[in-house]
Amino acid sequence: MTTIREFRYPQDYSAVRALWESMEKGVHLGRSDTPEEIQKKLSRDPDLFLVAEADGRIVGSVIGGFDGRRGLLYHLAVHKDFRQQGLGSRLLDEIENRLRAKGCLKCYLMVTPDNPEAERFYEKRGWHFMDYVRPFGKELA
Repeated sequence: MTTIREFRYPQDYSAVRALWESMEKGVHLGRSDTPEEIQKKLSRDPDLFLVAEADGRIVGSVIGGFDGRRGLLYHLAVHKDFRQQGLGSRLLDEIENRLRAKGCLKCYLMVTPDNPEAERFYEKRGWHFMDYVRPFGKELA
């Protein structure tokens, strides 16, 4: 049985980091994934960082962010041995419900160009490609 629960720092960090690093594509790690940055995230909204656990092992994750107006999802990841069993959908449903409960009306996520499987996954769950915007980014430090 797989359960979904909130991420616990520091106990879960190594296992979640290993999960992210094991992803064949779609999860790209950066400075915001360091222990210090994860602690900052947790100080803001710890209820929006979820993990899936099976037999004491972390096999999935998703991070949600909410700025009071819009939501953003990061690092939805499921271990390869647990895919095609509905776990990604369960994580997505739970994070969407938690965002909705906070008053979030609209949420965004980004899919890397090398991950058409993720595009199909999200489209089947009501997400759509926004061809009217282009994401920009900037390193601030």
